[in-house]
Amino acid sequence: MPELLPTYEKLVELAGGDDLAARFLSSYCPPPYLTSCSQAVWSGNAPLLVRNYDYSPFLFEGVTLKTAWNGRQVIAMSDCLWGVLDGVNDHGLAVSLSFGGRPDVGQGFGVPLVLRYILEFCSTTREAVEVLKRVPVHMTYNVTVLDRTGHFETAYLAPDRPTLILPVAVTTNHQQRVEWEEHARSTGTVERQRFLEERLQNNATGSDEFVQAFLEPPVYSIAYEKGSGTLYTAVYSPTALLVDYLWPDCRWRQSFARFEEGSRTIKFPGESLEVVSSSGVNPP
Repeated sequence: MPELLPTYEKLVELAGGDDLAARFLSSYCPPPYLTSCSQAVWSGNAPLLVRNYDYSPFLFEGVTLKTAWNGRQVIAMSDCLWGVLDGVNDHGLAVSLSFGGRPDVGQGFGVPLVLRYILEFCSTTREAVEVLKRVPVHMTYNVTVLDRTGHFETAYLAPDRPTLILPVAVTTNHQQRVEWEEHARSTGTVERQRFLEERLQNNATGSDEFVQAFLEPPVYSIAYEKGSGTLYTAVYSPTALLVDYLWPDCRWRQSFARFEEGSRTIKFPGESLEVVSSSGVNPP
């Protein structure tokens, strides 16, 4: 990812320039981390990429960041300080990740950095797919990509086997089959996938109804004590160039035309979480 190097070097400098900062910000061979998550593409006149991020509120940065580091604007939910859990750029390319259901760890980058690279330098799903085929990742993940033409693909990534690209609209926490039975049972990955696939196959389901499905069980999770509760729902519209962050009693819309810096406090059963929206400083 050579085009990302100047941004990386500037961030290392801002973080103090020492070896620890450089290693951390490289996101190369990071410690293993497991999320849950559900994501799907609604293919209507104005296609949407919808996702639930399921994780521990204690390990979530809770920052959505608008940047223009490389001449391209990006709005993304941040991870590992400059990585991306999900996001969209001003060319109308949206991406999202979910854990792929295997504990295997290998040599490669943390996938949030790969998503940052895609949003910084890709304009289409086709371009994003070429990156996902090329860049090694350290764990198994599913990455769904949607561009403003409605073209979408899902990449099944793994550290120990070739990337598989398929036009799959719904992904949860397994790939073509369940490979980690215990994790699959505890997160309901098969049940969540079937639920969303049924909603997509129902011709009467409109975009609003489909989005609402992400706020209902079994897709919406309250397993916060297990570290896999739903922390937010994101709805990306590549054609309108906006994102809605949703909770059962709150909606926060952000767009390139009107980005609001601020914060929201979200209350979960027994917990609360502050989500911050911020604009990043452009490196010189």
